[in-house]
Amino acid sequence: MTKQLKLFAFDFNGPAHLSSGLWRHEHDGGSEYTNVHRWVEYAQMLERAGFDGMFFADNNGYHDKYQGKVDGALRDAAQIPANDPAYLIPAMAASTRHLGFGVTSSTAYDHPYALARKFSTLDHITGGRIGWNVVTSYSDSAARNLGNGVQTAHDLRYEIAEEFIDVALKLWEGSWEDDAVVRNKETGTYVDPARVHEIQHEGKHFTVPGIFLCEPSPQRTPVIFQAGGSPKGVAMAARTAEAVFVSSPTKAGLKKQVDALRAKAVEFGRDPSSIAVVAMMTVISGPTDAEAQEKYEEYLKLVSYEGAMARYSGWSGLDMAQFDPDEPFANVQTNAGQTMVDYFTKIDPEKQWTPRDIAEYNGIGGSGPVIVGGPATIAGELASWAEESGADGFNLSHAVKFKDIEDFVQFVVPELKSRGLMRTSYDGDTLREALFGAGHRRLATDHPGTAHQSPQAVQAQ
Repeated sequence: MTKQLKLFAFDFNGPAHLSSGLWRHEHDGGSEYTNVHRWVEYAQMLERAGFDGMFFADNNGYHDKYQGKVDGALRDAAQIPANDPAYLIPAMAASTRHLGFGVTSSTAYDHPYALARKFSTLDHITGGRIGWNVVTSYSDSAARNLGNGVQTAHDLRYEIAEEFIDVALKLWEGSWEDDAVVRNKETGTYVDPARVHEIQHEGKHFTVPGIFLCEPSPQRTPVIFQAGGSPKGVAMAARTAEAVFVSSPTKAGLKKQVDALRAKAVEFGRDPSSIAVVAMMTVISGPTDAEAQEKYEEYLKLVSYEGAMARYSGWSGLDMAQFDPDEPFANVQTNAGQTMVDYFTKIDPEKQWTPRDIAEYNGIGGSGPVIVGGPATIAGELASWAEESGADGFNLSHAVKFKDIEDFVQFVVPELKSRGLMRTSYDGDTLREALFGAGHRRLATDHPGTAHQSPQAVQAQ
């Protein structure tokens, strides 16, 4: 395999993300999450290494399923406290030139007009290095605090999201022509009114008749990420996403996801290669296999059962406190329990999984796979996962905040570059160019957003 891997650092604007209890590690930098200078240094390191970008998860709610309260999540900083990641981007962008930034923002508790303005602003500020990770939000606590108190049904959330994206695309692609800003001092015209158009959107969930507030940004539309794994989520990704974040505990499972996504993209008339697929992966690296394994075993000793269960209860919607930590799930006679058994059976069919086993597995990097080793081992495994699954790269999570990715840069990146698996220079100036090559600053011609472009915009591509 010789293709270069797409690499993002997967993070969260809080002290702890997916791993449980690791904030207690002596080298963990989670307590610095409010220090913008620490984030700037981190971004500069990633750019020097050649990463495509940083990918920020976010959540409008908090985990309060475990024991029916938020206490366990609070004690382990299980994705709470949580600051808004978008406010970090300007500082990091000002100190870098090429690194991209993927930011999660929900279609459930925002409005497409306001969101479109936010991402156009970020695209201007970053010089075209912004991406929008579209989520529909699953948290009951978010529904209580931001919505009407009741979580919107799954399929309806995706129906709303589909229209939300369409409205945003109309604003980004169709309202302002490329040459609408003329800045003609002699005529006293900054913007030519004839080149700015109302979008006249009137749909089931949104009515947006007017013009957009922002002039076209370098990418016009931010790179659209999506991570939904349900049939509705896959369909939405296949229709509108440019990069898709997937996760599977096995290579075979990952290949199945990638193949299904690309096949669905073809059904929508899109070139499947116009969608970059990045898989979640946690890497524990060191100078040698033995030293990396020793580090991993040290990490396991810090895993918090309560923190892991607080997270998993929130993700699954099931209060894990009702189960004996050491009782195999095979003996749990509930549909939800059987679903969890099926998921973990894929990892190890011979194992009788207990909640404690699940906590240990999820405690490092959440539900995604973990690879441990020295430079050659990690590089070989990443290449193998990409080659066998068809994924284009990885969203790299961590156990110890900042430190694990710093170790990856120190130990693994040189090996990846020596094998031709990682870039030595950037293609173009925008995030879309980093993903798809120099000159690809705008949406691909088969993307549905191009249907909203003015004839002048189409001719300019």
